[in-house]
Amino acid sequence: MAEELEPGEEYWPETSLGALNRDRTRLLQSLIKQHIVNSRALSGPVPPAVCVLYTQTVANREWREFGRTEAISNTLNPDFVRKFILDYFFEERQNLRFDLYDLDSKSENLSKHDFLGQMYCTLGEIVGSPGSRMERTLMGIPGKNCGTIIVQAEELGNCRESVLLQFCGNNLDKKDFFGKSDPFLVFSRSNEDGTYTICHKTEVVKNTLDPVWQAFKISVRALCNGDYDRAIKIEVYDWDRDGGHDYIGEFKTSYRELSKGQSQFTVWEVTLLSCLIDVEVTFLDYIKGGTQLNFTVAIDFTASNGNPSQPTSLHYMNPYQLNAYAMALRAVGEIIQDYDSDKIFPALGFGAKLPPDGRVSHEFALNGNPGNPYCSGIEGVIEAYYQSLKSVRLYGPTYFSPVINHVARYASLIKDGSEYFILLIISDGVISDMAQTKESIVNASCLPMSIIIVGVGSAEFDEMVELDGDEVRISSRGRFAERDIVQFVPFRDYIDPRGNHIQSMARLAKDVLAEIPDQFLYYMRTRGIKPNLTPSAYSSKPRTALSHSAESLQTQI
Repeated sequence: MAEELEPGEEYWPETSLGALNRDRTRLLQSLIKQHIVNSRALSGPVPPAVCVLYTQTVANREWREFGRTEAISNTLNPDFVRKFILDYFFEERQNLRFDLYDLDSKSENLSKHDFLGQMYCTLGEIVGSPGSRMERTLMGIPGKNCGTIIVQAEELGNCRESVLLQFCGNNLDKKDFFGKSDPFLVFSRSNEDGTYTICHKTEVVKNTLDPVWQAFKISVRALCNGDYDRAIKIEVYDWDRDGGHDYIGEFKTSYRELSKGQSQFTVWEVTLLSCLIDVEVTFLDYIKGGTQLNFTVAIDFTASNGNPSQPTSLHYMNPYQLNAYAMALRAVGEIIQDYDSDKIFPALGFGAKLPPDGRVSHEFALNGNPGNPYCSGIEGVIEAYYQSLKSVRLYGPTYFSPVINHVARYASLIKDGSEYFILLIISDGVISDMAQTKESIVNASCLPMSIIIVGVGSAEFDEMVELDGDEVRISSRGRFAERDIVQFVPFRDYIDPRGNHIQSMARLAKDVLAEIPDQFLYYMRTRGIKPNLTPSAYSSKPRTALSHSAESLQTQI
C-alpha cells in the first residue's frame, strides 16, 4: 500500500483540481445555419464564407481575434462545423463579435475579402437564451439586409458523475488468532505508468467474515479519472491496531463493469450489492433549462448622501461620468440582465420624502409609478434613478428590511425553480433597522433569492459586513439563516487608481456576483429541484402595486 488514507476517506488527484474550479466553466460555441444575403450570389456561384470570432479585453476594450471557422462554399446557409471553446464566467461581462466574410483569395488578411455583416452580443446573452440558442440579425452594412446568424452554446462534459457503491463479503479468510477478521476495502485507480493511487477506503467492520460495508459516494473523477475502462484495484485487508494490516486478497475491475453490476470477487467472495449513478447538475443546466434571474435594485436616498446638486454628494449627477451609485448599478445589472428574457426590472428607492405631501417612504418606485415599478433595461433603471433625484427629497433613516421583504414576497410565490431573485442594495452608511433587517434575511434564506449590498462612500460598513455572514452566520430571535444569501463589498475597494471606470465596474461585478451560482445551486439542490429539460421563454413577473401590507463553465459555441 503505497499511500495511506484513513478508512472512509476519498483521494482527489491533482490533475482534477482544474475541473473543480467553480469559477470557470468550459463552453462549446457553435454557429448554426447563418443565412447570408449576398448580392454577388445572385448571378453565379456563392463564394466561400467564413465566420471570425472576436473577444474584447476588459482593460482597454480592444477587440482581438479569437478564431475562425472553416470556409463553406456554394450556400447562403452555411452550417459551420468548427467550434469555439471559451471559458465562461457568470460574474463577468464577456463581449463577443462575429464577423462574416466572403473569401476572394487565399490571403489571411481579412481586408482583402468582402465583408458580409457582423453581430455583437455577450456570452451571457447566448447562455441565457432559451436552450442557450440565440438568433440575431447581422448588421454592419448601412441600408442592406445582411441576413441572420444563429449561435448556440453548450457546456463541455467534464465527468460530472458520482456513484454510490455498496459491497459485502462472504466467508472471508480468517486472520485473527483469537477471533474473526476485521475486514475493510481499499480502492485504487491505475495510473499511466502502471502504478496505483489509493482513492478510497471503507470503514472497518469488526469481528466478522461476512461484512456488509456502508454504502459510500465517490466522484467518477476520483475513482477512475473519468476513464470508464481504467483498471480499478480493490484490496481486502484485516485491520490491526498496530497498523500492520493483514492482506486477504484483491481483484481488479473497471467503472464500466461496476456500472453494469458485473463485478464479483469470487475467491474471497466480495460482492457488489448496489451501484447508483448520479450526474451533478450545474448552474448552466438550470439556465439552459429556462430558469430566469429576476433582478431588483434598491437605492439609498437618505440625506447622509449629500445634496445631489453638489459635487461632494454621492448622488451628484456629473454630466461627464457616472456617480458611484450608477456605476454599481450598471456593473451588476448589465451582467444579470442577460439571464432575464424581458429585460424589465423593478427599481426601488428608500429613505426619501415623496411629493406631493412629503411623506417618508422606505419602498418607493423610482419611476414614480407604484402600480408598475418596472424599468426597461439597465439604462431605463439609471434614467429612473436620475429622475427620482430631481423629484424626491433626501431624508432618512436607512431601512433595509422593507425592500428585502418586498422581493421576498415575490420569491415566496415561485419555488419551482423557474425563477431566482437577486436584490441589489446600494447604500452609503449605517443601517437603522438592523434587527428587522437580520430577521428579513433569515426569513429570506429559505427562498429562491440572493442579496448583494454595495457600500458607497467613505463610511464604516461594520453592520453590512455582519450581514454578509461569512464569519458568523446571521441569526434572529434564536433562528439561524438556512444558507448564506448576502454578499457585501465596499465600492471604494474597486476604484481604479488611474480613473478607469470600466475597469472599476468589471472588478466590482466579478466579486459581488461570484457567489451567486453557488447560492443558486445550494437552494436548488437542497429542494431537490432538477433543471427543466424543455425550456420555456415565458417569465411570470408579478405586476402588483407596491404595498406595505401586501403579501433573482467552459462553453462551446
